[in-house]
Amino acid sequence: MHAMQYELPLPADYDMDIVRDRVARLGHRLDDWEGLGLKTYLMRERGTHGSPVDQYGPFYLWNTVEGMNSFLWDGAFQGLVGDFGRPRVHQWTGLAYEEGRAADSPPAVAVRHRAPVPEGAALGEFMAEAVDGTRRLAGRDGAVLAAAAVDTSRWELVRFSLWARGAPDTPGEVFQVLHTSAPGRKALPRGRQW
Repeated sequence: MHAMQYELPLPADYDMDIVRDRVARLGHRLDDWEGLGLKTYLMRERGTHGSPVDQYGPFYLWNTVEGMNSFLWDGAFQGLVGDFGRPRVHQWTGLAYEEGRAADSPPAVAVRHRAPVPEGAALGEFMAEAVDGTRRLAGRDGAVLAAAAVDTSRWELVRFSLWARGAPDTPGEVFQVLHTSAPGRKALPRGRQW
């Protein structure tokens, strides 16, 4: 599993209905994308769920590198680049994935929490704790799914979770879910990824 996200910061006076309309028009295009486990079309809106910014920031869980590369290089991503400019794309190697207690419910919000891997940490122990934390997060009431991944170039851990209703009491930035494409969600490997 590979995780990926790009974020498009938008001006404070940006009409966020433009983002909603774009997702309503184009979101279905990845509903059957080969190699994609899950894409959540995410938005943060100033003043909603405590967000200080307006932002579009889709989050992906990929089953295959080929599917991810096809998305980035074969045209689908180019539409976004043409409309908004080329964003920096963050990528993380998967550590864990778990279906949540509300796995069959449509997600309403997503929470992304990024944290540094502490210098001097025993890496195996730290990553094992991230796996356990993912399992605990998925076991909470209202959780649709939870995932953890790491960027070893920056030693950054990301936890990503989807929730069936309003923002849960868990650390991180809260995003509104506008649409979900999940052609390979059932094939995402469960549990620890090594």
